[in-house]
Amino acid sequence: MANKLEAFLSDNKIDHRRLLTASRQVERLRPADRATKLAQRQARKREDGKKPEGLEKPRSGRAVTPVGLQNAFADKRLSGPAKNRILRAVNAVLGQRKKDPVELDALFDLAPAKADKAAES
Repeated sequence: MANKLEAFLSDNKIDHRRLLTASRQVERLRPADRATKLAQRQARKREDGKKPEGLEKPRSGRAVTPVGLQNAFADKRLSGPAKNRILRAVNAVLGQRKKDPVELDALFDLAPAKADKAAES
């Protein structure tokens, strides 16, 4: 039985290799991101140590890896940032196809993780 991510990708005819390429393009650091990170580093070195106002959050620079995607297909545990990277890549591909973006719960089963966490407590 396929999980939600595999079913969604097959329904929308999205190849997993296309996801890897889209993620690489979406998450790649751009000059503006490097400038933001530089400004944050320089602000930490100042005496007051305050963050400059008006800076956007820079991209991570970390794309979805083939191993991470295989773990998602195998229903193994994924970190939150890894799930969000996959979501951004899927939404980038859907945007190119003039389709509406989807939410995280359309790709991943979020309820069991909360139930497992509650059972451990």
